Amino acid sequence: MPTVDQFSSYICENAQSISEEVVEYVVSRSQPGISEEEKSMAFSMYVKLLGFFGDSLNNESEDFVPEHLIVWSKNNAEMQVKSGGKLSEIIIRYPLTRDIFTEILSRGSINIGLSTADTAHIIKQINRMLDVSLNETVFAFERFSEQSKQEMQRELVALSAPIVPIRDEVVVLPLIGYFDEERAHYIMETAIPKIAAMNVEYVIVDFSGVLTINRHVAESLHQIGNMLRIMGIKVVSSGMRPELVQVVVNSNIEMASTHSFSTVKQALETIGQ
Repeated sequence: MPTVDQFSSYICENAQSISEEVVEYVVSRSQPGISEEEKSMAFSMYVKLLGFFGDSLNNESEDFVPEHLIVWSKNNAEMQVKSGGKLSEIIIRYPLTRDIFTEILSRGSINIGLSTADTAHIIKQINRMLDVSLNETVFAFERFSEQSKQEMQRELVALSAPIVPIRDEVVVLPLIGYFDEERAHYIMETAIPKIAAMNVEYVIVDFSGVLTINRHVAESLHQIGNMLRIMGIKVVSSGMRPELVQVVVNSNIEMASTHSFSTVKQALETIGQ
């Protein structure tokens, strides 16, 4: 009588044709517009999944999960995050995959004459593998998404306070967008050392692109100005709108030591003189 080991060999020998049938089934019931490249990638993924399934059937432990299955699931999640895809686009495939695998494996077990108990064991194993894969994919997707958001946030912080050389002795530090403690910390930890290494004489801190600041941020910016002055760099401000000035005044920050101008152009003209 055929055994589960023989069925495992059957799976490996027919991985290509089984994967083709799975892809066609899933694609035909998924959203339209799936490219041939995506179909090819899905085909390769299912061939690998069947290989992992064959390994699990050959293992005596029912709780055995091939390590490659975990890695495979995490890689799928990472590719989805990098491509800007949604988690729902992954999750929706699993019930479809489960349905077609159950049908194909049941059909295969009948064809080679497996017992009902062995067939039930095989269906249980593929469902367990799909459950493990789904869990690992979701966890990995959340982790990679968070990492991607953090990287994007760091990039946005850097873009919100670029260092713009104007002349050999002058740089402009334009502050852009909503200014918070994280961006003030970036200036202290990253921008100031870069400015110090440039051996400039003047820094024009331009506030014209700042949408809003609070008292704590105003205090941090005041500390940043003091740090630059201690290093022998003259600090000039520009673009301070009335509402930003009000925050500074209400914070009891002494700005008398900082020359302020309406625009960067006016500040440059004064420095030139």
